[in-house]
Amino acid sequence: MMDVVAAPGEVAEAFAARQRSWEEQHLSPLAARSYPARRRVPETDCGLRSPLQRDRDRITHSKAFRRLKHKTQVFVSPEGDHYRTRLTHTLEVTQVSRTVARALALNEDLTEAIGLGHDLGHAPFGHIGEAVLDACMKDRFGSGRGFRHWEHSLRVVDVLEKDGRGLNLTTDVRDGILSHSGRSPAPRTLEAAIVRIVDRVAYINHDIDDAVRAGILREADLPREPIAILGDTGSHRIDALVHDLVEHSRPADAIVQGEQAAAAMDELRTFMFDRVYLGVRQRAEHAKIDRLLRTLFDHYLSDPSRLPDHGGAPDADLGQRVVDYLAGMTDRYAVRVFESLTVPDSVV
Repeated sequence: MMDVVAAPGEVAEAFAARQRSWEEQHLSPLAARSYPARRRVPETDCGLRSPLQRDRDRITHSKAFRRLKHKTQVFVSPEGDHYRTRLTHTLEVTQVSRTVARALALNEDLTEAIGLGHDLGHAPFGHIGEAVLDACMKDRFGSGRGFRHWEHSLRVVDVLEKDGRGLNLTTDVRDGILSHSGRSPAPRTLEAAIVRIVDRVAYINHDIDDAVRAGILREADLPREPIAILGDTGSHRIDALVHDLVEHSRPADAIVQGEQAAAAMDELRTFMFDRVYLGVRQRAEHAKIDRLLRTLFDHYLSDPSRLPDHGGAPDADLGQRVVDYLAGMTDRYAVRVFESLTVPDSVV
């Protein structure tokens, strides 16, 4: 058997030194560096990938990443192939974040790994599903318990993947995953700060696009002032926000938006919450999703033996194991399990 550790070859032997040299020559002094790898469990570096590139690959080969293609972004089980899913959102965030990192001479590999991993812990049915699981945990176990997708994303890569061994990602990637939400602690790297802002830039604009496609909004419904500032199409708005972010971040030595662009984006976000995320159509879906997830939560909590593989983390308490299992479900799998519990089998 070939032993690439004992006999890596000429290219592999020179890779790390070449990568370090390139980063010192081309990256900003403020950029995170790829070496040394800081992992909870030390391991030998790969001969042909930096530690951050290795993290990227571990994320994209994970089960949780594959499930994102069947998880809701905003619209539950949309008819048509062109609506965003949690996976397409993840790819859009990653692509835009890399553009920003490149423009600012920051570490694209770190930005990419964080972008690809940031939503691995999202529950089925988007933010509605997250809110229901949070309420289920608090109702049953008290206000000290809950469910927050950014914390669960870290739990996925630390604990739940690889049959409980986790992915053993580097410290900077783990920090970026945990801190990607505006409700989470501030990130410690500029690369993670990019993903934190671009996540919002991406979802506001592509959710507008999907809402128009679904007939929930018309272009004419959008608030006039932010549209006049940022542009009348999603691509124009994203382009304007990215340029604004880059131009204000470089002199600030931080990841910051300009005051006008930030205010315009916040106005669009408020509009989307009022008209789409918490609108009449989504509130109707909320009641259905609440019933579905609460039924499953109570079902598994009442009889832990029904949890496959003990919920994936046998050392955790029962509530955590149940929410681990439910959060890992895709939308369609959750519907299928709910139907098996509530819909009678047909009689031939």
